[in-house]
Amino acid sequence: MEVFHGEGAELLVKAILSLQTEAECRAFLEDLMTGKEIQDCSQRILVAKLLREKTVYSRIAQHTGASTATISRVNRCCAYGAGGYQTVLDRIEGK
Repeated sequence: MEVFHGEGAELLVKAILSLQTEAECRAFLEDLMTGKEIQDCSQRILVAKLLREKTVYSRIAQHTGASTATISRVNRCCAYGAGGYQTVLDRIEGK
């Protein structure tokens, strides 16, 4: 993806890969992002998990508070994206 070109993007990827514990990850994310940005990202990964479980949009919206536009965007990424959601959910679920 084009947004990953440049020194800053390269540094961000390396920074994420350098994290070794949940505490380090939480501290980095807290320093890097606003509370709202963390909530938005958290919501998206939860939406991806629920989509993977074949949960219907209305139930996802009710459970997460995500708009149907957000759910649709995450669904598109899950179906046609780079595979990031699938990779992390597979690893979290131990697959």
